[in-house]
Amino acid sequence: MSLDTTAPRPRIARLKAAMAEKGIDALVSFKPEHTFYMSGFNPVLYSHPVVMILPAEGEPTLLVHALRDAHGRAEGFVEDTRAYGVWSTTKTMGPTWPEALQKILGEKGLEGATIGLEADSTPMARWQQVQGLVPGATLADSSKLIDRCRLIKDPDEIEMARVAADLADRGMDAAIAALADGGTEREAHTASLLAMNTHWTHALPDSIEVADFGGLEGGMVNGLATWVLSGERMFRNCDNSIARKPLPGETVAIFIWTVANGIHAENERTVAMGPLPDARRRALETILSIREEITPVMKPGTPLAELYNITKAGLIRAGYDANIPGRIGHTIGIGAHEHFSLDGKTDVILEPGMLFTLEPNLRVPDQGVATQISDTILITEDGHEYLTKSRGGYIEV
Repeated sequence: MSLDTTAPRPRIARLKAAMAEKGIDALVSFKPEHTFYMSGFNPVLYSHPVVMILPAEGEPTLLVHALRDAHGRAEGFVEDTRAYGVWSTTKTMGPTWPEALQKILGEKGLEGATIGLEADSTPMARWQQVQGLVPGATLADSSKLIDRCRLIKDPDEIEMARVAADLADRGMDAAIAALADGGTEREAHTASLLAMNTHWTHALPDSIEVADFGGLEGGMVNGLATWVLSGERMFRNCDNSIARKPLPGETVAIFIWTVANGIHAENERTVAMGPLPDARRRALETILSIREEITPVMKPGTPLAELYNITKAGLIRAGYDANIPGRIGHTIGIGAHEHFSLDGKTDVILEPGMLFTLEPNLRVPDQGVATQISDTILITEDGHEYLTKSRGGYIEV
């Protein structure tokens, strides 16, 4: 949901500039994250396609099923919103989205244009269907173009990242407190969800939605997520919490993902259950030391790969040559995991407005060692800002 449907969205200008550079005359998008990115509208349920048409010249058009028409007009920032299908008395362009889309592309003079579709998310059948609507057009892959534009966040996206990060901090504090009280994985999990949802219920305005993006077979009305894994279960990285009480000397990973009006934050911590065996303590201290080494270079102009290279060098110095992770974080925003990784290969240079997670980590299974610490970070004009601010460092309960 858009907080202000009249506010300018610099991302639209960035998209149009990128389209001009690549010779793309229009974007046609079905991907839920991208139709939201270009329109501000998330129907939660995508049981009927939402289609966004963004021409390089002229105004964009949002096409929704008649069932979603009033919702789309109320929450989106696209003035030209059209409907298809049949639903009560809603006026539509026709019974199906292909008929409506064909008319819109004709109106915009795009029958022989170069049209961008996301090859990484558009099924072949739909790709062919769109080609059949405009047989004279050339279809080009726009996936990387949009991903690049998403790297820089607009002011409204940064505002929502702050809200999401604050929710994650509250969930983290509650989960750690539950573990300190002797709770199980599930009890810590539930305490975290309760804290986040209680804050959303009583402290945030109706304009803040925590819905995530759905698909044809389901939706996600509440995207506030926590899972807690203890002991050997930490090596799974993702699984449902169980009714297991962490044992003394074990470490526990708390993973929290949140969303506010389509923008995500991530907060992850490793908690020590009392004093740790030397191997586990040393691993945690190594990761915390590496994070401190990375901190000064998180600023505009730094290659994202440098953060990974600092981590790799630090782990080698500490004797963990065989345990180098493939990446130490990822970009974040509309996606909980956007498409650029903090690894040694990425060609991204840090710029103001970028959001990413910092999560150098270690996995040494034969020593029972696993660490998971992650924060959501914003690159500013002269440095960086941690959006997640809950207790960090070495945490022992």
